Amino acid sequence: MRAVRFAEFGGPEVLQLTETTEPHPGPGQIRIAVRAAGVNPHDWRVREGQFERIRPLPLPAGVGQDAAGVVDEIGPGTTGVEIGDHVFGRGSNTYAELAVLNSWAHLPEELTFAEAAGYPSVVETALRIIGLVGIQPGQTLLVSGAAGGVGSAVLQIARDRGITVIGTAGPANQDYLRTLGAIPTTYGPGWVDRVRALGRIDAALDLSGAGVLPGLLELTGDPDKIITIADLEASMLGIRFAGVGGSMPAALAEAVDLITRGRLRIPVDRSYPLAEAAAAHADSQSGHTRGRRVLLV
Repeated sequence: MRAVRFAEFGGPEVLQLTETTEPHPGPGQIRIAVRAAGVNPHDWRVREGQFERIRPLPLPAGVGQDAAGVVDEIGPGTTGVEIGDHVFGRGSNTYAELAVLNSWAHLPEELTFAEAAGYPSVVETALRIIGLVGIQPGQTLLVSGAAGGVGSAVLQIARDRGITVIGTAGPANQDYLRTLGAIPTTYGPGWVDRVRALGRIDAALDLSGAGVLPGLLELTGDPDKIITIADLEASMLGIRFAGVGGSMPAALAEAVDLITRGRLRIPVDRSYPLAEAAAAHADSQSGHTRGRRVLLV
């Protein structure tokens, strides 16, 4: 089968579309014929070797966690799914024609494969960090870097829970944030004052890692009211960095509920053929995303 792999850590150019052996599911897993794979910042951080100190990766290695497709093989003891089912979920090495998933849900009829591939990791992350920051209905949450995949999910989940959201994004994404129920403002010089003029901030999320943590601390007055998923220097300010740790099956179930109730929809900002994974990574790293980027297989 064809899969995107890399033999050395580095920039997007190390990604190569190669022929490799087919994976097979173990107990509690399924294999899918991939129709689309989500592109996440985690993917290019792995490609760059950012996690080598804590989680060494043998090379050559595959890429990708999120995917949507058609079940074509079922592991021992796996129940609740049949060959031919349309599913989306998270597994490993999903930039490929075939991939094994550890967690999945049946594809809601409201979504295409391309749309569904963009949901798993961002929804799990959004649900987890909303819970960690302790924001409650009736309070106001500030989201820095709100127009990307995680931000799009956070804004809609918060709205469904009765939480007011102020979101920062570039000038071109102000109307997009409004469609998701947020009060928008721009980042850049003076952003702290612009946010302060919009009202009291009860908690804040940093999704972009753009050096905003001191400003978030100024606005909230309490490092315990801030969560970042992007700034690795957060501990120096006493702010929590939220890596991994949530329940993907629970997140997928909640995502399906929100989608079917019409409360969550994350658009595909741009799609690429599998052979252009390097371009997808380069674009993802450049930022300014609205929604999700996916690879089509």
